[in-house]
Amino acid sequence: MDLSAKRRLRVNIFNSLESANSTQTSIILLTLESTLLSLCDSHSPNSPGMSTSENKVEIVDRGQKEEEKEEEEGKGGFLDNVKGFIHGIGQKIEGTIGFGKPTADVSAIHIPKINLERADIVVDVLVKNPNPVPIPLIDIDYLIDSDGRKLVSGLIPDAGTIKAHGEETVKIPLTLIYDDIKSTYNDINPGMIIPYRIKVDLIVDVPVLGRLTLPLEKRGEIPIPKKPNVDIEKIKFQKFSLEETVAILHVRLENLNDFELGVNDLDCEVWLCDVSIGRAEISDSIKLDKNGSGLINVPMTFRPKDFGSALWDMIRGKGTGYTIKGNVDVDTPFGGMKLPIIKEGGETRLKKEDDDDDDDEE
Repeated sequence: MDLSAKRRLRVNIFNSLESANSTQTSIILLTLESTLLSLCDSHSPNSPGMSTSENKVEIVDRGQKEEEKEEEEGKGGFLDNVKGFIHGIGQKIEGTIGFGKPTADVSAIHIPKINLERADIVVDVLVKNPNPVPIPLIDIDYLIDSDGRKLVSGLIPDAGTIKAHGEETVKIPLTLIYDDIKSTYNDINPGMIIPYRIKVDLIVDVPVLGRLTLPLEKRGEIPIPKKPNVDIEKIKFQKFSLEETVAILHVRLENLNDFELGVNDLDCEVWLCDVSIGRAEISDSIKLDKNGSGLINVPMTFRPKDFGSALWDMIRGKGTGYTIKGNVDVDTPFGGMKLPIIKEGGETRLKKEDDDDDDDEE
């Protein structure tokens, strides 16, 4: 085989190698290249067994015609046969090795953290790799929208590797920042529940098959929480003295959300007449219906003599200014939340334990 023919053969072989896109197949085809080139050389006019005089006659009689014929045929004839042979061998190798397209599915969606500022979402994607070699997960392209309006999007590069003949749960962390959403869409407000769609494209690189995109989609609902309103409706004294007073604070919580709140714990600090009467932590389970309210009794112990002149207003039963700040731990259909409560400049009534029963009816 002359030099130009060898070059064309190599070009066609390497084109085959490139289209195969498989390390294992490439190694075998490279071996085939060497073998085929040797075979071609053994059948060339210059191979052993053909005399020099015969070779010269062949060149004299057919030289120009052969060059013209090769130009016309291009990649036809023998070279096309070689290329077809290479592809046939490659396909048999690929079929034997068993390369296939991986599959992916959203197995779960978690909301590990949600508060007034943000919601952290984790999407679990189960990826199955049927191939005998690990495949790299090149990129993860994600988008969250609501009724066609983009909430957040991004790209996670170099997301890992899926083991051979195995499956992996790929966790995709996403974050919604509520201020960004509210500043973009005026009709999305705290307390609402909005629909969402999570769209994920997994980009993998599979031997033989090349780069593939596995599209996924999941729909659901997510809240934009709003802190409850809080009021101290009244304070009832169980024991009163200047040194120590035991009182029950009737604290009303109002749920301003379009979903239920199950209150488990409340911790707060209370000020009466700008004097702190201390902190309280209670475990009192009550259910607040959506846009509903409920009462929690908060016991407090304080020293009235610390109030100075404001003590006389308290004793006379006049309205007493108060401030309350704290947090409530709640259960929701979307997971647990810790929501702040705060009321400044409020006014409440002071009652004795033996006051009329109608004071207790709210």
